[in-house]
Amino acid sequence: MSELKTALSIRVAALQVDTRIGDTQYNLAGCEALVEEACMAGAKWVGLPEFFNTGIAWQPSLANAIEDERGPSAQFLQTLSAKHGIVLGGSFLCRVADGSVRNRYLCFNRGERAGYHDKDYPTMWESAFYEGGAPEDTGELGSVDGIRVGTAVCWEFLRTATARRLRNKVDVIIGGSRWWSIPENWPAFYSRLEPANRENSLKTVRDTARLVGAPVIHGSHCNALSCRMPGLPLAYRGHLEGQAAVIDGAGNVVASRRYEEGPGVVLADITLQAIEPSAPVPDGFWLRRRGIIPTFSWHFHGALGRRWYRKHIRQ
Repeated sequence: MSELKTALSIRVAALQVDTRIGDTQYNLAGCEALVEEACMAGAKWVGLPEFFNTGIAWQPSLANAIEDERGPSAQFLQTLSAKHGIVLGGSFLCRVADGSVRNRYLCFNRGERAGYHDKDYPTMWESAFYEGGAPEDTGELGSVDGIRVGTAVCWEFLRTATARRLRNKVDVIIGGSRWWSIPENWPAFYSRLEPANRENSLKTVRDTARLVGAPVIHGSHCNALSCRMPGLPLAYRGHLEGQAAVIDGAGNVVASRRYEEGPGVVLADITLQAIEPSAPVPDGFWLRRRGIIPTFSWHFHGALGRRWYRKHIRQ
């Protein structure tokens, strides 16, 4: 367990999890153990990553693990939030009333729903399992004890629009990522491109904190992973980048956990209050360059995934 004690006001925890694709029961048990550990250490706000209940990969059977807000994963968040009297959030594949599926970040405060946010755009082959949220969804989750709460999920931290819609509107961002490494089974690409990819996985979160002027509680995944690659006679073998972290409103890392450290709890005492953003939000769509493989996959796998989603997932 990583911990940094300071004289600040509220103890928060960012959780780093190890998931099995589509195994909701196993994953919720692992998450519960980490939530209990965080609460035993005094955390009052606890952030899980996106897809905390299932993970995600190009595995068509994952369609069978899609839930709604009456399912076990939403109940898990609500029950543990009420049991421990905490703020608890995480995202999961959620089917909504019109038959579509969203990557929904759901947040509870002492067992009461604080709010939700649907991720704006699916990343790469994630588009096979859900579609983006409504344009009017800003990521603001409401107020908890006078603290304005917002969220962002994975590559939302990489987009300028996220900083624009949350800037001067929230006092804290609670969210998380499932950020893939460059394929390890492509050694020439891995050695050349992975250092920048790994750096981006944390720097994008730091950039968003700095541009919004609000601290971030960032949950993550850290497990090894392999799956087929849609549309290509190739396989992916790699890992999730970890980088569970607590980051202050100036973009400084207060506490963090590397993927090599495995699953665990990142603790820090921070003030949940906005500060003046240190820089204007830059022009353009992306905050940082993604690299050649993520850029290719964003377009190619995104297009294939959307077609598969319309045929197999959208009701």
